[in-house]
Amino acid sequence: MLLALMTDLHANREALEACLAHAQQQGVSQYAFLGDLVGYGADPGWVVQTVMEYTERGAQVVMGNHDAGLFQEERQGMNPVARQVVEWTRSQLSQTQLDFLRALPYRVELDEVLLVHANAWAPDKWEYIDGVMEAMRSMHACKAQITFCGHVHAPTLYHMTMTGKTGEFLPTPENSIPLSRQRRWLAIPGSVGQPRDGNPAACYASFDTETQELTFFRVPYDHDSAAQKVLAAGLPATLANRLLTGN
Repeated sequence: MLLALMTDLHANREALEACLAHAQQQGVSQYAFLGDLVGYGADPGWVVQTVMEYTERGAQVVMGNHDAGLFQEERQGMNPVARQVVEWTRSQLSQTQLDFLRALPYRVELDEVLLVHANAWAPDKWEYIDGVMEAMRSMHACKAQITFCGHVHAPTLYHMTMTGKTGEFLPTPENSIPLSRQRRWLAIPGSVGQPRDGNPAACYASFDTETQELTFFRVPYDHDSAAQKVLAAGLPATLANRLLTGN
């Protein structure tokens, strides 16, 4: 089975449409959405509804901090821009869509795979995996051979040997990486809706559950239109600029 891993969609319809179309061309048969369906972008209703439809066909979805922020008064860890967008986003969603987001789990386990948004040690606290030490902490906190998570908006792959030695790898798009069963792995596909590594192209990854091969992708999309829609919605201009620059 070829599993697509998409995270940090951030209400970006153009980016999600491009990634879903690309995944279909790759022969993907199953999908996992790793949180932050909303926040920052101008199309939260369309994005949430689309993910709901994929869920009805068997897709897995976990809660992200921007999704949870819709229902938390304190909105821990959110900057003022993010809090502003949360208020706007809530007004754009139907009650059915809000109920769907509210019910999302913080983690999903699939055989030897763990799906979370931020990390495995405290998936509801939204601490970042910024480097090898945090990746090691996350892998030690679970039994899964492979952890897929989001929250960090740049593609990264971490690996840990049987003796605990942990390393970091920056993947090259479209080059499949065999994930040896002799190691533990933590993969961050990068953001569909708001990349932050200097490349505005959308990110996602696919995992072949039979061959244990992981492939990262960059998918160009109409980020100009997505940015213009952010401005037209009255959202902060910094969010539109991020889509244009990938920073």
